[in-house]
Amino acid sequence: MAMLTVRNLPDEVHRALRVRAALRGRSTEAEVRAILEETVLPEGRAALGTLLTAVGRRAGLTDEELAGFAQRDAATARPIDLE
Repeated sequence: MAMLTVRNLPDEVHRALRVRAALRGRSTEAEVRAILEETVLPEGRAALGTLLTAVGRRAGLTDEELAGFAQRDAATARPIDLE
């Protein structure tokens, strides 16, 4: 699991996070995780495999061909090294 450090967070923002977390019965850290997750993984977002399957169906691909879209690579993604 990744670790993230946020520097130079204004006191006012930190206080607001603490209050928001307390109102929801969470720790400040858990609240920040929830905010980040809700922001970057919004509910109802379309998964790439679902979109590819829809395109494949419109293109007339067979169920066997479409099954390839449903399979996910279990390997951990690595960031691209641009240096």
